Amino acid sequence: MASLATIGVYDWSLQSFIDALRRADVRQVLDLRQRRGVRGSQYAWANSKRLQAALADAGIAYEHIPELAPTTELRQLQYAEDARQGVGKRSRERLAPEYVTRFTSERLDQVDLAPIVESMPPEGTVALLCVERDPDACHRSLVAERLAARFGLPLEHLSPG
Repeated sequence: MASLATIGVYDWSLQSFIDALRRADVRQVLDLRQRRGVRGSQYAWANSKRLQAALADAGIAYEHIPELAPTTELRQLQYAEDARQGVGKRSRERLAPEYVTRFTSERLDQVDLAPIVESMPPEGTVALLCVERDPDACHRSLVAERLAARFGLPLEHLSPG
């Protein structure tokens, strides 16, 4: 039976990222980012083409699922709340309640998750990818929790040591 994991980009190097995926027996990465690039030279490895090449070299499948990415408007809503609370994207610990409500109704509730689960490898782990370090600060946790609850998938959050 397959299992589910989440992973962000921040605070990983490419090698530590790939090593964590291997330790978790990740067979496929589902990229939940709208914009598949990350600012800063230390995260250049996470830009779509480089990441896909690194995953292919590691024998890990990759798929982009844009319908489970937040819209620009939703991201802006979260950024406004971050600014109001005086936290940066990289130091955010939680999503804004309005963001959670709107992401759930406007994006997550609109996607039939069954075909995603049906296409998962029958063994090993599938990792949901976005950028934030902490899953509670990222929409990937909302998607993961829905998948885990609806389809009985074990869930693990991968975090840098």
